[in-house]
Amino acid sequence: MTEFSGVKLPEFDTMAGKHAQAAGLLEELAQTLYGELRSAGLDTAPATRLRELAERVTTQAEDLRRRQRLVHELQRQKVTFGRSTPAGSFLEIPDRLEIAKGLLDGTLAGRAALKATDGDAKALAELRKYASRTGDAEFVKAFLGTLGGRGVTRSPGSFATQLRDAMNREDAGRADRLSVSGQKALSMLATALAKGTNPKDPAYMGAGFLKDLAKEGRAEHRTGDTTHSGYQAQALIWRAHDGKTPFSKEFMEVIGRDVIAYEHEQRKDAWAASKDPLGSAFASAQIPVIDLAGALGLGTLLRPGTQAGVPGAKGGSSVLDDLFHAAKSSREASHTLLDHTPAEWKTSVLDYLLTTRWGASLYLKDHAPFNDMLVTATTGQDATSQKLASELTKIVADEVRGAFGKADDGNLEIRNRETFDRLAPLSYPVARAISANIDQLSRLLLNHATFGKVAAQDMSYALVLAASHDAGFEALVRAQTEHMRAALDTVAPVGLTASNAERLGFTKADVKKFDFDEDGRVDKADIKQFLIDRTVAEARPFSHIVEIRRQVLIAQGLNDKKVDESLKTMVRDAIGLLPVPGAKQVGELATGAFGNLINTQYDKIAGAAYDEVAKQIALQISEHGQGLDETHRTLADNRLAVERLAEQMLATAMLNKGMLDGLGFGKQKFAAGDGRTIKRFSEMTPQEYSEFLTWTRAAGGSNDLLDRFKSTFHRTSEVDDYLDLQIPSSSRRKE
Repeated sequence: MTEFSGVKLPEFDTMAGKHAQAAGLLEELAQTLYGELRSAGLDTAPATRLRELAERVTTQAEDLRRRQRLVHELQRQKVTFGRSTPAGSFLEIPDRLEIAKGLLDGTLAGRAALKATDGDAKALAELRKYASRTGDAEFVKAFLGTLGGRGVTRSPGSFATQLRDAMNREDAGRADRLSVSGQKALSMLATALAKGTNPKDPAYMGAGFLKDLAKEGRAEHRTGDTTHSGYQAQALIWRAHDGKTPFSKEFMEVIGRDVIAYEHEQRKDAWAASKDPLGSAFASAQIPVIDLAGALGLGTLLRPGTQAGVPGAKGGSSVLDDLFHAAKSSREASHTLLDHTPAEWKTSVLDYLLTTRWGASLYLKDHAPFNDMLVTATTGQDATSQKLASELTKIVADEVRGAFGKADDGNLEIRNRETFDRLAPLSYPVARAISANIDQLSRLLLNHATFGKVAAQDMSYALVLAASHDAGFEALVRAQTEHMRAALDTVAPVGLTASNAERLGFTKADVKKFDFDEDGRVDKADIKQFLIDRTVAEARPFSHIVEIRRQVLIAQGLNDKKVDESLKTMVRDAIGLLPVPGAKQVGELATGAFGNLINTQYDKIAGAAYDEVAKQIALQISEHGQGLDETHRTLADNRLAVERLAEQMLATAMLNKGMLDGLGFGKQKFAAGDGRTIKRFSEMTPQEYSEFLTWTRAAGGSNDLLDRFKSTFHRTSEVDDYLDLQIPSSSRRKE
């Protein structure tokens, strides 16, 4: 709580003046005393102490003068408020100068915004100079307090009206100025609103302010000759949000949820009519509530980063699209919107948005805000993110299932193109949700488990949609690559015994688990058996992803041999090369080979979702300038690319676990120094790295592991079963 002091004018002016006068007299006295003591050959310490006192009084006097100037400015601007007492009338001012400055600037900014709302173009330009002050809590409170819920709601309408007037008059220069000024003002309002409606922020305005915003949001307003709801105007503020100061869950509880309910109330009858036989016959669209910029024909001109006359500036957004844009920067805010079932509703908001309202989302083709919010909400490792990811997967699987069937040749075909195209905008967020929970795919396929209400067949149909998106397919493969690397890392190292287990990060129980021949020591034969088990288990989800990608390419009439550029890059940059974050390098050759790539950066991302770890490691690989594997630059098949990744991972795992120690290299080009160690991977040429992989197959026995991976990877019967396909042998790709 801000502390205030009371001052009386002109007594305060008199005190400030006399304090400054006293400081000058003390300094003069100190100088005189110093001269006399020095002339008399006496100790000058008393003069020094007097000078120090003079300096303190001078500092205090300067502080009083600053306060005096601020008090007069506050009074001149009528920002201060007074209180009458038996002792006289007092002016209350904040104890700290920065708080008083925030109070002054915030009030002036709020007044400028109100003047701009009344059509004052100069005030709109004046408002821009306060844009940098939104980090100051006192400024935000004074700014929003001056505007109030009504002022916040009216401001976007005024900006929009002035811009439309300039465009109607074909005044390009004025339109450009108003577009830029309006964008700056809306960005400022967005940051202030995010802070002022967050109970955890010092700028919090209280629950009453949120209620006022909701009241004004539902109220009818008039902008020029256009009547609109307050939410249509507030939406322009949400869309101007830069994400740096996320909106709180409390904002989404009060405003966000009410906006969704408001649109539902306003449109439910019209949407229902658009879906009945008569409405469908007249091609009635499912139209959402459009934001004010769209209603006035301004498109994106009040959206930060857009200039008047720029191609695409005529696009528009719905009120909910703008809300989703504000919610996407915070997982908590996204969860608050999606993981909620309103009173008297039978479905969650997520279900409603994906089914009942989905046609409205398609109307403006403004998919980025909703998709981004879905990615934010479903890719965390917390329980709510995983719940929403499973719900998204199940809903999409149920919706897309009817779009596909079996062609005459037994492959997948699209039987309802309209349904597929209608759901296609969701392909990437679905891919990201599955990627963040890629371990669930293994559980479904290997253990016949469920992911929420998602069974293996549901996951397969959701993957059809997800794998149809190029970037989505890349995310899936990267996540499964990381999952396989993590699985291989769980295998114990060669030489593990009860005596060294704790030092190597294992337990005595692990020794018994991995000691297959029960001789008290984990040897190479033991490790190889467990590597085979992990390899086979990880090949099955890889097979599922790649075969479904192949089938959806066939269904779309595309080349089923297509290899994605992203997979070429993954192979070329050897994404399977580096160790798993947190892994201990047990093999004596591994430490030398990985060299300075082993550091605490990897530990920092341990525990994140597999897709996030994969992205971070890929970034670190690029930072180290690695691009070792050029053998498959001309890859033309996704299967060959994944097999190459598997080979890299298996060779790395064998190196990590000490299975290559003691084999000897002779005069291999990838050997370093006297031939007893391997060169650091970052120092190998592509040819040397290729020779290392060849040597690993021949000397280390990775051929057997790779063959087991391939044989499992090439079996596609599970995909055939889950997608109701049965491909005749004559039509099958040669294994």
